[in-house]
Amino acid sequence: MFSKILIANRGEIAVRVARTARKLGIKTVAVCSEVDVYALHTTECDQKVIIGGALPSESYLNGRRIIDAAKDMGVEAIHPGYGFLSENAEFAALCEDEGIKFIGPSSRVIQAMGLKSSAKVIVEKAGVPLLPGFHGEDQSDKTLSAEAERIGFPVLIKAIAGGGGKGMRVVDRPDQFLAALSAARREAKNSFGNERVLLERYIQAPRHIEVQVFADQHDNYVHLYERDCSLQRRYQKVIEEAPAPALTEVTREAIGETAVAVARAVGYEGAGTVEFIMDEDFQFYFMEMNTRLQVEHPVTEMITKEDLVEWQLRVAFGESLPKQQDEIKLSGHAVECRVYAENPARDFLPASGRIEYLMEQRDGGAAVRIDSGVQVGDEVGVFYDPMISKIISWDIDRQAALSKMDSALKAYHLAGIQTNTNFLRQLISVPDFNNAEKEPKNLNTGVISRYIESVDQLYKPLSAQTVALFLVFELKGTCNRHNEPDISADPYSPWKQTDGWRLNRGTNRIFKITCDEKPYEITLNITPKKMQFTLGEVHYELSEWSFDAGQIGVTVAGSVIKGFVFEGESGLTVFCDGDTTVLTRSRFDLDVNDESGNSLIAPLPGHVRQVLVKKGDTVKKDEAVVIVEAMKMEHTILSPRTGKVVEIYYSEGDQVLEGAELLALEEDQP
Repeated sequence: MFSKILIANRGEIAVRVARTARKLGIKTVAVCSEVDVYALHTTECDQKVIIGGALPSESYLNGRRIIDAAKDMGVEAIHPGYGFLSENAEFAALCEDEGIKFIGPSSRVIQAMGLKSSAKVIVEKAGVPLLPGFHGEDQSDKTLSAEAERIGFPVLIKAIAGGGGKGMRVVDRPDQFLAALSAARREAKNSFGNERVLLERYIQAPRHIEVQVFADQHDNYVHLYERDCSLQRRYQKVIEEAPAPALTEVTREAIGETAVAVARAVGYEGAGTVEFIMDEDFQFYFMEMNTRLQVEHPVTEMITKEDLVEWQLRVAFGESLPKQQDEIKLSGHAVECRVYAENPARDFLPASGRIEYLMEQRDGGAAVRIDSGVQVGDEVGVFYDPMISKIISWDIDRQAALSKMDSALKAYHLAGIQTNTNFLRQLISVPDFNNAEKEPKNLNTGVISRYIESVDQLYKPLSAQTVALFLVFELKGTCNRHNEPDISADPYSPWKQTDGWRLNRGTNRIFKITCDEKPYEITLNITPKKMQFTLGEVHYELSEWSFDAGQIGVTVAGSVIKGFVFEGESGLTVFCDGDTTVLTRSRFDLDVNDESGNSLIAPLPGHVRQVLVKKGDTVKKDEAVVIVEAMKMEHTILSPRTGKVVEIYYSEGDQVLEGAELLALEEDQP
C-alpha cells in the first residue's frame, strides 16, 4: 500500500479521503490556498503545503504547483477528490509523466469520456441505449438545424465539454433554434473554452439515475447499484438517494449491467459514475460518464457497507477489486442532503461569513453520517463551492431513512452564515418526492422548480414560537446583568421577584428586529400577573420559562416550546423545532425608552463614553443621562420620563450591547 499521498482538494472530500487514508496507515499531505491555511482539511492531514492565492486558478486548479508540492513532499500518489482537477486529462497526464500515481482512470480515458460527443461514439459501439440525437463533427448551422428537424422538437442543445447546465438550451420550435444555438455556443466557449455542441431529443422532466462502477487493473468490473439524483435546481444536485425508488429488479439489473458495459468499453480503472436519464416508462438512456468519485458517493457506501475511498486506494496501488459482483449486497435505503451556504429566501444567493457556532447530530451511529468540511471559526468565502457539508441517513426502508434525515436536519445547528437546511426539510416532505415509491412518475428533475413555483415564499414568516424564545433570551440577559436569581424553577418568577428587579412594576418594551430582510415590531407587556407579547396584531401569553444547559423552554399560548438561541456577530440565531431563524436587532431606532418603562436601554452597541448622573439623582424627562460612542460617533441617550435614578449598571469605558439596560428609574414621589 502507498506510504504517503497528496490530496489535491479542499473541504469535506479532502477530510473524507484523509480519514480513510489514516485508517489504512497512509500518511497524507494537504494542499491549501492562502485563505485555507487553517481550514479543517489541513488539520486532518499529517502535513500541509500552501500552494497559492485564494483564486482557484492560483491554487487548487494550478496543476504544476500541486505536482511540485507532491515531489517536494515525496508522495507516491495524488487523490484529486471531485471538482477542481479531478477530471482534467492534462493534470492526469502530468502525474503520469512525473511518475506519480493519479488515483483515478488514465488520462486517455478522462480525455475520451470528458467530451460528451466522443463518449457517445464509444458507448454507441458498445450497444448502450442513446437518445435520438446528433454528436457528429459537422458543427455548421445548416447541419445542426437539419439534425434538429430530424430528431424532432423539443430538442436539447448541449455543450460537449463541462457540465453544471452551462451551454445547455431547450428549444421548443424550429424558429427558436438558431438563437438558442448561438447562446449555447457562447456560454460553452466562455465556460469551457470549447463551443462545440451536440443535440438530443429532449425528455420532459426525466429522472436522473446514475450507477456507481468500479474497475481494477486486472480486467475486473463491477457496479455498486444506482443512485437517484433527480432533485436538482438549475442542473445542480441537491438531494440524492440510493437505491432509486420504484425500480423493478429487472430494470435495476439492466441499468447496472449497462453501466459496467460502458466502463468496459473504455478500459476504465478506479471509481466512475455512469449517468442516465430515465423516462416515465422506466426506459433509460446514456447521458455521460463522470470519471471520478461523486459528491453523493456516501449513499452508495451506506447501502453496500463499503468504503469507496478505500477501494480507490487499493485499486490504484494495483490490488484487485475487494469484491466481485455477486458479493456486493444491497441493504436498506440511504438519502443525502447537501448543506449549502446560501439563502433560499434571496433566490439562493451564496452566503459568506464566519462560522460562529456549529452543532451536528452525532448520536445517529451507523444510521446518520455527516461529511463536513468546516469547523467553528472558519471563514466561508466567495472563492469556492458553497457546499459546506453533507448529511446522510440510512434505514431499512425509504420512509424510515427520510424520517432520520428530518431528525438530522433538525439537529444541524449552524450560526454565522445562512444555509439551506430549512429548505431541505421542506423538500423531503414535498409529496412528489416523499411519495416516490407509490407515485414514481412524479419524481423527476422538475420537482424543485414545481415546488418553488407553488409556494409564495421559501421561508416561513417569523413565528410566535421563535419570538418567544428570543424574548426569553433577552429577559434572561437582563437578569444576568442584575445578578438576579435564575429565572427557571418558579413559573411566575418574572413577577414574583421582590429583590429590586425592575420588571415587576409593569412595563412595555418594543423590540424592532429584522428577519429575512423584513422588519418586525414586537411589543412585550409585563405586568404583575402576566406577560404578553404582540406580533403583528396577534397577542400571545408567555409563561413557565426555563433554562437547562443552554436550552430555553417556554409556554406560549398553552403550548410548550423548546429551543436554543445563539448570539454572535451575525445576530441572533434561533433554533426552534428544526427551523433556523436569524434575527438582527434594528440599529439606532430601537424604541425601548418609553415613558412607562423603569429602565434606560442602550439603543445600539458601543462604549459608555460618559454617565451624566449619579445614583439618587432625580432626572427630568428628555434629560441627557448617558453618552454611548459607536462607529466613531457619540449618541446621547435621554431619560424617558421624570424619575429617580436607583441603580446604574455600567461605568464609563464599559462596552454595552444593543438592548442592554443602562440604569433603573423609580418614579419621583411628590
